[in-house]
Amino acid sequence: MGMAAGLKRDAFVILRINGEELLEFLKSPTFESDTLSIFSEIGLPGGSLQDNIMEAFVKLTVDQGMPPATDPWVVSNIVKPALQSLGDVSGQPVSQATFLVEFKRAIESMAQHLKEKPAIVAHSQNTFDGSGIKKLLSNKFELHKIMNSAIESVPKGQNGEISKEYFHGALEILASSAGLPPFGTQDKMDNIRAEALKTFEVNDQKMVSEEEFKKLLTQVLKTIMQLLEANPISVSVNSIVHEPHASSSTPSSP
Repeated sequence: MGMAAGLKRDAFVILRINGEELLEFLKSPTFESDTLSIFSEIGLPGGSLQDNIMEAFVKLTVDQGMPPATDPWVVSNIVKPALQSLGDVSGQPVSQATFLVEFKRAIESMAQHLKEKPAIVAHSQNTFDGSGIKKLLSNKFELHKIMNSAIESVPKGQNGEISKEYFHGALEILASSAGLPPFGTQDKMDNIRAEALKTFEVNDQKMVSEEEFKKLLTQVLKTIMQLLEANPISVSVNSIVHEPHASSSTPSSP
């Protein structure tokens, strides 16, 4: 049974990766072009063949039949044995032709090891398309409640004014209620936030009124929403699931 046999469990799908999809990827008409594209993305001038192949493994997805390549179990049981199948090209620069041949060899070896030791992977796919922000902004009651919670979390001056230096912390509170990941956990989402913040002066530590602070938060959220609506971001999370050992039962004595 291949990877397609998934069991939904909350937001995750449990996948059994046994090498079948890797072999399908290997036989696909796009394998060569995909491999050369990966090679050009790696950019390891002077790197060894093993370094390049390892980086290529990291770029493969579960859809292509690749379990998370940096997971300790995968490294020990699948990746290292596959790397041992590579030819000896030490001391030579890794050319496209060499990489293509050796990557194919490594994929074949990896598929065989996965056949012998299938990887059980918890997989989730989340797409940030601005819908969470849109839902929050359209619910005036919920927005008012979350906005007040964010405002209460930041210090205020004598006149009730708020320094913009606390803007990022308040935005983080709103973002979590709008279905966005915490800052610093997803590079692509961090870039979207940075792009949205360019439009507004939020780093000048200027004191503003509470209403102006709320207005600024709302404007930034709307900008993030518009950016995500134009270019949704898909984030995949994969982790190895270690199945518990079956407990053996001892028959009772007659």
